[in-house]
Amino acid sequence: MNNSVLVVGSVALDDIETISGSRNDVVGGSAIYFSFAGSFFSNIQVVGVAGKDFPDETIDSMQDRNIDTTGIQLQEGKTFKWGGKYHEDMNGRDTLYTHLNVFEDFSPQIPAEFRKTPFVFLGNIQPDLQLKVLEQVQEPRFVALDTMNLWINEQRDQLLEVIKKIDMLVINQTELADLTDEDNLINGIKYLHEKLKIKYIIIKIGEYGAYISAAEKRNKTQHLMFFSPAFPVPFTIDPTGAGDSFAGGFMGYLAKTGELSFKNMKMALVYGNIMGSFSVQDFSVDKLLSIDQDEIENRYSRLRQLVTI
Repeated sequence: MNNSVLVVGSVALDDIETISGSRNDVVGGSAIYFSFAGSFFSNIQVVGVAGKDFPDETIDSMQDRNIDTTGIQLQEGKTFKWGGKYHEDMNGRDTLYTHLNVFEDFSPQIPAEFRKTPFVFLGNIQPDLQLKVLEQVQEPRFVALDTMNLWINEQRDQLLEVIKKIDMLVINQTELADLTDEDNLINGIKYLHEKLKIKYIIIKIGEYGAYISAAEKRNKTQHLMFFSPAFPVPFTIDPTGAGDSFAGGFMGYLAKTGELSFKNMKMALVYGNIMGSFSVQDFSVDKLLSIDQDEIENRYSRLRQLVTI
């Protein structure tokens, strides 16, 4: 069974400032966080673009973890650069600058050996680029998509075109309200299922956890729903890649098992939350580089104990 996951997203170098300190030129980007988190479960194939300043040791670390970096285009110039300062409560942040650099002209080119990958994750990039990816892959078994308020508000028509071709949408509560004009979570989910015909939806609730909903109705008014709390951690150092690490854990586990039942997706949601909980405990991907499978399973067992009556 092919248990690989193809991820297409950003590759970045970040300048981060939090109450715990600051770091400059640390590795970031949605595709990077996703890849390291997902690699604990499945083979990851990554497509993105980086400048010649992107560290060779990161590429080496990815390859050591069965992450296929064939699809990372290394171009003359500088890597996409983002700088952010987090508020004291870590829930809000201010973007200090965004320098697209080589990412400005990024056009995803899916290597021939990636095009039949069964599980595809479209990271938070322009909808037109996400559509280009779908035009190149061949009959994927499961496609999930991440997006953001910028694309919802400024490229809505293009985003809706992509949404027609996916199986799962991954967004947060604010994005849900912007996309559906519904402030109520349940009404927003219902809109996505019934108006936009999305089969599976994940709503990220930040430090509190995540919901997953499936279009399979158990009665006339309700869809299948499940909520997993986040794993409680004693401190947060850098929340930058939490959502992308969550997505990597979710998709990695789903691909590893190869089972698309709602019961299995609930398991994947829990593992996604666990990978997000590790990610926030150090700057950049440093924590994801220092953990092992036993630590992941330990958190899984502890989270089950927290929520089981």
